[in-house]
Amino acid sequence: MLARSSTCLEIWHALRTSRPLTTRRTKSYLAPPYLLDDYIPRYQLLSPLQESKKRTEAYAHLRNCNLCPRLCSVNRYEKRGTCLIGADVVVNTVAPHFGEEPCLQGHNGSGSVFFSGCNLRCVFCQNHDIAHQKNGFHLSPEELGEWYLKLQEVGNVHNINLVTPEHVVPQVVLSILHAKTLGLRLPIVYNTSSFDSLASIELLDGLIDVYLPDFKVWDAATSRRLLKAEDYAKVAMESIKAMHAQVGDLCFTADGLAKKGVLLRHLVMPGHEDEGKHIVRWLAENVSKDLYVHIMEQYHPRAHVGKPRRTTSGRARDLVTDIVEPGGASADTATNKQVRYEEINRPVSLDEVDRVKTAAREAGLWRLLEVAEHGGFNI
Repeated sequence: MLARSSTCLEIWHALRTSRPLTTRRTKSYLAPPYLLDDYIPRYQLLSPLQESKKRTEAYAHLRNCNLCPRLCSVNRYEKRGTCLIGADVVVNTVAPHFGEEPCLQGHNGSGSVFFSGCNLRCVFCQNHDIAHQKNGFHLSPEELGEWYLKLQEVGNVHNINLVTPEHVVPQVVLSILHAKTLGLRLPIVYNTSSFDSLASIELLDGLIDVYLPDFKVWDAATSRRLLKAEDYAKVAMESIKAMHAQVGDLCFTADGLAKKGVLLRHLVMPGHEDEGKHIVRWLAENVSKDLYVHIMEQYHPRAHVGKPRRTTSGRARDLVTDIVEPGGASADTATNKQVRYEEINRPVSLDEVDRVKTAAREAGLWRLLEVAEHGGFNI
């Protein structure tokens, strides 16, 4: 009652003084307009004609693969492109996963499908043994769709989470449409590095409920050195805007589970906090200030980071046993002790992470996932 009276007084005072009322932004993620009474996955709403068109487009892309920015133009029934994957998919792990955000994993886990292969070559890849290698088992798109049903019926998971799927989008489209005929009714999460083409995102429209993109780095020099893709930031900006145009800001049901929208991740890199600040400012100005953002502190040296510098191989090893510098000269003792990508060969500091979060709030982003926040699962 007291709160209502205070509100009335504020309105009356504002009218008398002709001053605009201050807009108060709710701090609850489980409040309108982000609260859903119920949710039907988007693929359930596709007509038979729309499904048929998507199947046709998926098969066409497999025969001339230009769905990722690498533009390999290969017939994947006959050969492989940069991603190393053909017309089938190679899956490393299919299981309920409890390493995602609380709003995705819930109590029962996110039904994660970890694909082998990738169209990036991140030197610090946290899933290097999966993404940079063909470790796993081959599945046709139809067999992949049947695994979704097993996750739903046996695993009782909250969603189907497609991890590193950028290079297998045609197969993903076919698998979702097949799983729909088998009785799939869970939201689909597209867990991506954001190195997606606009054609790929368009093909996925109507099939994906939650886009989970990662915006890694900002500078072209950094992406060329660490991701082996100089145009990464430009591609990521286009694809993230297209994802948001399809599904909007992240929305939840009353149990705290995310059902629809974009949940964006940024992994803060040691020594690259300025790039993180550029990224969050761009997101606030060009995507949405209501974007749900997870600024992550999990970085630690993996993959090629911290490994000894490359040595010679083959017949050259018989001639020179040390590290070889340009021109074929043998390296000195100090050089032999150096490691690769030394500038990121350390964990990220909490101060670096906090400064990126501060920049995000100053830019107007307010829906930041906090470490201690568990939504509807804080029990």
